[in-house]
Amino acid sequence: MTTIRPAVTGDVKQIGTLVDFYAGDGQRLLEKKLVTLYEDVQEFVVGVEADALVACGALHVLWDDLAEVRTVAVAPSHLRQGIGSQVLEALLARARSLGVRRVFCLTFATEFFGRHGFVEIEGAPVDPDVYAQLLQSYDEGVAEFLGLERVKPNTLGNRRMLAVL
Repeated sequence: MTTIRPAVTGDVKQIGTLVDFYAGDGQRLLEKKLVTLYEDVQEFVVGVEADALVACGALHVLWDDLAEVRTVAVAPSHLRQGIGSQVLEALLARARSLGVRRVFCLTFATEFFGRHGFVEIEGAPVDPDVYAQLLQSYDEGVAEFLGLERVKPNTLGNRRMLAVL
């Protein structure tokens, strides 16, 4: 049985291993430096089974009503068992508890996120004033969300999706 819980610093190296697997040749996730994972550990939930970390995901708040689901990954040995759905539902519950009304993701897994109420969108779902504020962020994920030139162009074909809670 898989338990979903908030990540702790002792999970970070295992999260890094899981992220590295999907950020490798298949490039399903953005590469994350270990220091970044430590800085963001409070944003993560993990799926643990028999003391092994088998899944992770993060919720990054961008604005008062907007957050991003990031770095959702399930160990290959545990795919298609509903663990990714458990992680995502925990992240969406966290968004609701924070008062966030809209959650977006950049993903290849459009069918998976679609089953959880996400729909494909074009552009950034923020007004120009918020966009201007977000430009001040140093976060690479925010830069990718905004489509800034300082991050690599989206040549991988991932999609921008949004869920309204």
